[in-house]
Amino acid sequence: MLFTERVAATPDGEAFRYPVLAPAGAPAPGRATAEPSDGEPGGAAAADDAPAPTVWASLTWAGTAERVYAIAAGLIGLGIRPEDRVALMAATRIEWILADLGVMCAGGATTTIYPSTNAEESAFILTDSGSRILIAEDAAQLAKVLERRAELPELRHVVVIDPAATGADAAADPATGADAAAAPAAGTATDGFVLGLDELEQRGRALLEERPTAVEERIHAITPTQLATLIYTSGTTGRPKGVRLPHDNWSYMAKAIAGTGQINKDDVQYLWLPLAHVFGKALISGQIEVGHVTAVDGRHDKIVENLPVIRPTYMAAVPRIFEKVYNGVAAKARAGGPAKYKVFRWAAEVAREYARTTQDNFRRTGSATAPFGLRSQHRIADRLVYAKLREAFGGRLRVAVSGSAALSPEIGYFFAGAGIHILEGYGLTESSAVNFVNRHGSYRTGTVGKPLPGLEVRIADDGEILLRGPAIMEGYHRQPGQTAEVLEEDGWLRTGDLGELSADGYLTITDRKKDLIKTSGGKYIAPTEVEIQLKAICPFVSNVVVIGADRNYCTALIALDEPAVLGWAAEHGLEGSSYAEVLAAPATREMIAGYVDRLNQGLQRWQTVKKFRLLPRDLDVEHGDLTPSMKLKRPAVEREFRHLVEEMYEGQREA
Repeated sequence: MLFTERVAATPDGEAFRYPVLAPAGAPAPGRATAEPSDGEPGGAAAADDAPAPTVWASLTWAGTAERVYAIAAGLIGLGIRPEDRVALMAATRIEWILADLGVMCAGGATTTIYPSTNAEESAFILTDSGSRILIAEDAAQLAKVLERRAELPELRHVVVIDPAATGADAAADPATGADAAAAPAAGTATDGFVLGLDELEQRGRALLEERPTAVEERIHAITPTQLATLIYTSGTTGRPKGVRLPHDNWSYMAKAIAGTGQINKDDVQYLWLPLAHVFGKALISGQIEVGHVTAVDGRHDKIVENLPVIRPTYMAAVPRIFEKVYNGVAAKARAGGPAKYKVFRWAAEVAREYARTTQDNFRRTGSATAPFGLRSQHRIADRLVYAKLREAFGGRLRVAVSGSAALSPEIGYFFAGAGIHILEGYGLTESSAVNFVNRHGSYRTGTVGKPLPGLEVRIADDGEILLRGPAIMEGYHRQPGQTAEVLEEDGWLRTGDLGELSADGYLTITDRKKDLIKTSGGKYIAPTEVEIQLKAICPFVSNVVVIGADRNYCTALIALDEPAVLGWAAEHGLEGSSYAEVLAAPATREMIAGYVDRLNQGLQRWQTVKKFRLLPRDLDVEHGDLTPSMKLKRPAVEREFRHLVEEMYEGQREA
């Protein structure tokens, strides 16, 4: 098993850093503090005047193994057998990683559930997977299970990470939604249904005192084809399906990621992506193989604060993060006055031109060169703009990987020219997340790079991307019919994505096969392409949904970036206006219309956006507009804002 090999190879090496909350000026009890500085453990604690400073704790590989083995033994003591499912419902945090490794070391299989999943769908996943134990983050997650406990006959225990939500407290705490008077049926300590993670580890240590080799025996019995992970797809169009990924998939993924040469043992990775998503799991697999440090903190509101503290050399993100950073930098420059904004816009264009030129020259000649005049402009822009941007990422970011959705080439070229190398990649849950990735030094903005070693790819006659190799899933859990629809007998996986493959192996994703719009005039339109272009040229747009299926022209629902557009409004006579007032202002609509006109100038006539409506809020996971992995749920958005869609088509017959 890769994990035990890593522990044996570098037991004293630092494995993880993670934040713990402590009283001002005090370290977390019982843990070594480590606020990273230049990539090394140690450093000053947070400011004394902060009410609850973030203290960074550290685990070595040996320390990680000690906790993982305790969790594994605790699960064995609760009756977990090989391939039994143990569900994990928590945000990205160190305990998620420890629990996942513990489940696998016990021979079980982890079922992942996003913490944002509602009670109904959580119950569906627990039932469909046949999970016997759930490891839940806190009282809020426990409440979902208590609400549906009667529907979960196979679920024997809930292990709660945060101890305040366990035992009798869980039944008495209003946050759980459970009634203390209903014990023990509600799941209190008296019936053993709920216990804390600390208690599980204590039980595990006690079992290991009696049977020291209990966990090792389970590990040695694991076979390559044994189920390791059951990940439910995000479900953009209905009930999620459980994707069965055996141990062999993760072993391959770890070796293949390491084989790209993108990461090394001295890297410091910042991991905030959801670990319930297959991408996060792949990143941990690569880390275990290479042995570098990972700083784990899934709190999105702490990203800006954490970057200069962690100073990562390597991180992965979704495109929206890079879009927000770009829009934020542009808004800050705009707020600095016309001169500062003019400098920023000039620097942005220099960055894009420099990136395009060097990438084109590298492709043709193998040398990333640029003309003297452009190099001179680039050096000046670097001092004025780019260096400050790199410092905002911690000053050491060598590689940033972007996945889950398409990154606008204009955004990609900007960051590339600014010295922040965003390497786009591509993969699916059904193929263990990472299948293609650009390589540092030879990446091509706008593509998702070349395939990982050992992966076969071909493009079908209709443009669909087909994959075959050791990363492909075993199938959908208890869904042989749906498995047969995407997994051919000879091992080829039908991805559902459309793409083009260059002569030298670089893949470009053009759209989702099912997302293609066919207008009433018979023209096919790739909505994602149009949406990406608008987000690239308009710094105020957060999300866009292009509509036009079976209609005679295209329209768009546009959600704005609230901080960015409020900043613009303050400079255009709308200072002090609420967000709703800014949206309703004719000047706002006129400003967005100007960007839509610019968009249309670069489109074919049948692709152009004839009308648009501004949405009253941004699209998000909480309202069901986006999946937890930030993929757009088109049908859900169109249903919710149907009245706006109908307005745009009412009584119109435009060509």
